[in-house]
Amino acid sequence: MNLDLLLTSLVVLPKETEWVEFKHNNNNPEEIGEYISALANAAALHGKESGFLVWGVEDQTHRIIGTSAQPRQKRVGNEECENWLAHNLVPRIDFRFHEWDHNGKRIVVLQVQPANASPVSFKGMEWIRVGSIKKKLKDHPGKEKDLWLALAKTPFEKGIALPNATGDEVLTKLDYPKYFTLSRQALPTNRSGIIERLGVEQFITSSGTDHFNITNLGAIAFARQLSDYPSLARKAFRVIRYKGIVRTETEHEKLGTKGYACGFEGLIGYVNDLSPRNEVLGEALRTEAPMYPKRAIRELVANAMIHQDFSISGTGPMVELLEDRMEISNPGLPLIDPLRFIDHSPRSRNELLADLMRRLGICEERGSGFDKVISDIEFYQLPPPDIRTDTTHTRVMLFAQQDLKKMDRRDRVRACYQHSCLLFVSNQVMTNTTLRKRFKIVDEDYPVASRIIRETSTEKLIKLEDPGNRSKKHAKYVPFWA
Repeated sequence: MNLDLLLTSLVVLPKETEWVEFKHNNNNPEEIGEYISALANAAALHGKESGFLVWGVEDQTHRIIGTSAQPRQKRVGNEECENWLAHNLVPRIDFRFHEWDHNGKRIVVLQVQPANASPVSFKGMEWIRVGSIKKKLKDHPGKEKDLWLALAKTPFEKGIALPNATGDEVLTKLDYPKYFTLSRQALPTNRSGIIERLGVEQFITSSGTDHFNITNLGAIAFARQLSDYPSLARKAFRVIRYKGIVRTETEHEKLGTKGYACGFEGLIGYVNDLSPRNEVLGEALRTEAPMYPKRAIRELVANAMIHQDFSISGTGPMVELLEDRMEISNPGLPLIDPLRFIDHSPRSRNELLADLMRRLGICEERGSGFDKVISDIEFYQLPPPDIRTDTTHTRVMLFAQQDLKKMDRRDRVRACYQHSCLLFVSNQVMTNTTLRKRFKIVDEDYPVASRIIRETSTEKLIKLEDPGNRSKKHAKYVPFWA
């Protein structure tokens, strides 16, 4: 970043600019925290890529006078000022101090990321700039309403992960060769052609002559190192394998370092390598096969990436491997009822990321993903996946092979319902015969399948295709929503 160019662009702004504040020497930590909140919210309200608090510029005249302020060196109790500020901001956002000499005068600039999904508060209070004055947001309901409207219109992917990077920094920090490989495009023969294409994909936006903002979309998809982007570092995919069936002893743990798209194949390979394996008896030899279908893992991992709520700070998507199951989780609750995952076209709060991942062939086409997961689970003769939510997270659980006799009622009902959904979206209907095939129940044990159908009907998850048909032998069933 060219700091002298940045300073010049700020001092020529009008005197009352709500996303820029000029100071001389005042560097009180409490006031800095309030200004971070106010500038983050003001920048979001006005569609700016950053807010700025500048020390060393006279407020009224914008004359560069220099400063003796050293906000980065301040401490609050035993804690460094930057850490203290970060802990008191909700949700956490990226901010960074720049210090340098400009024509012999010391300048400090605090650059603040705009609010994303919700207003930023400091120590429980949300602030905003009204003209050149810092005010409590709650005292200005008109501003608050306008801010929420602005936040609703700004998708996460268009936010700025790294502002004012040079062209060379862009090419260093984004894995652009991987993008061209995945998108099946020839790599341009010159630098300008690469930069132009990254701009078309909205991975970067121009911020001046040969300077660019790397967007959240560009960073989360193609970062060579997610740690280069403080606001996204905690969104790296984490993989943990535990010993046994409880989370008391960790055997392996790895935190991803790359963007989701450029690191996807490596992540899936790592998960498959850690996954348990089954011994399969062939015609002459016993061989080992993966416990869980690779295509199902790919789809669920991709879904955890693209459907997560990026506004939930301090947490990211994760795969946990235990002896009897695999759990794939992400921050955020689903936008559709989990019971309708199989038939419903997916809705994502991150449509640009979802579209990119589909175009790159990383996940299935729209509306065809979860039914393929269920199809593969049935082919592998595994228990049905379970989808669970809590107050902030969504979790999909895949289970190791288990005999039907060991499944509890909930497992049997869930499998029967998912089977009926899978057949219905394939223009077929469930019968006693198809369910016996699903569970590998021998024909003479048809009452077992009948009991499972009866249990699922009692839960009102399936219904007769033809309510007027009184023949149980030829009964056909469809999901409750059909």
